[in-house]
Amino acid sequence: MGADDLAKNGEHAGEHAGERVGARSGVSAGVPRGVSVAVDTGPLHGRRTGIGNAVAWTLDALASRADLELLPYVLSTRAKITAPERRLPIPAALAHRLWMHRSPSLDRLLGRPDIVHGTNYVVPPTRCPQLVSVYDCWFLEHPDDVSDNVARAARLLRRAVDRGAHVVTCSAATSAQARTLLNTDRVHTILLGPPPVRVAAKRRDINLDQSNGDWPTELSALAVGSPFILSLGTVERRKNVPQTVRAFARVADEHSTVNLVIAGAPGNDQAAVDQAIHQLPDAMRPRVVRLGSVDDSLKSRLLVNASALAYPSLDEGFGFPLLEAQQAGLPVAASTAGSIPEIAGSAALYSAPTDVDALAANLHLAITSETVRTKLIDQGHRNLERFSWASTADQLTQLYIDIVNGAAS
Repeated sequence: MGADDLAKNGEHAGEHAGERVGARSGVSAGVPRGVSVAVDTGPLHGRRTGIGNAVAWTLDALASRADLELLPYVLSTRAKITAPERRLPIPAALAHRLWMHRSPSLDRLLGRPDIVHGTNYVVPPTRCPQLVSVYDCWFLEHPDDVSDNVARAARLLRRAVDRGAHVVTCSAATSAQARTLLNTDRVHTILLGPPPVRVAAKRRDINLDQSNGDWPTELSALAVGSPFILSLGTVERRKNVPQTVRAFARVADEHSTVNLVIAGAPGNDQAAVDQAIHQLPDAMRPRVVRLGSVDDSLKSRLLVNASALAYPSLDEGFGFPLLEAQQAGLPVAASTAGSIPEIAGSAALYSAPTDVDALAANLHLAITSETVRTKLIDQGHRNLERFSWASTADQLTQLYIDIVNGAAS
């Protein structure tokens, strides 16, 4: 879930996108009430990303608030919108380019809100107060590792903050980074909730059964019930997937039946992952399965059948896969980078993101030690109790009110 999602949301809205806005976005028509918030629903359109999920689940939680009036908007000429969404008839990328040179006030087009919330790193120019969501700061720390669209978003974010916009993040670690990188104290931390669709609580309740019609052909080489390490997330440099491949090689040397399954949309680290796999011994390469993007059903089946989740990211602003693994009773071997220790808590085995030997040792423990596995699973279930979408909605609503009233620091 990162700034690269800017290139994937809103620009390629399909026929089904608009249906999801009304069905699972927390956006509903009704009598105006309380503080009015113009909120960017662009991330609900097109292929659903981590940011899209965060926005959808946040809006679901806000839907029942009697003290809010949500005014959803989307920057797009093609998105299939659903009332009460407002269409700003310009593609997001083009709007961002225009806003680099001029800043027309869009208050009227947005419904004259009390506050506008840019949910995807960018907030449109307005006279009313502004809040912008920042999910991680990788794009600010590593400007050479992002696309032109993301680099432009970074400049617009800095400009908005310089003009008084508030920032909301989903972890204390990201807030600390944002305060430094954006040179502002107007940064607020609100934890997100857990993925609301819980995977099966018992291991192997959802079987990787080849008789199932949606069984991917790439998984046909895996024997049913064979242990595998799961890598879950977009294959981008921030996710450090080549490190997982190198750690797998060390584990696989000792355990001849262990496999590696890489599930995630293609990203900017494909070539490095290819190289890491190519460097494996010939007999080991077939034990690495690459699935690309997976739907929620297959993801659930992978989570409840995997032996461990490898999550050695170089930075994370939140990390839904950590909580999804804990929901599934799946032990986690993760890095100490960014917000990961803050989100996973005591329910993970940690190593530095550059220490491949430590990651391999943690994966070995997670797979082979029943004592360690049981402890991690139990602590994972307890850790999940810290996260609540109701709490997210309460804190975000209060933040809207405080910003509008000038009471937010």
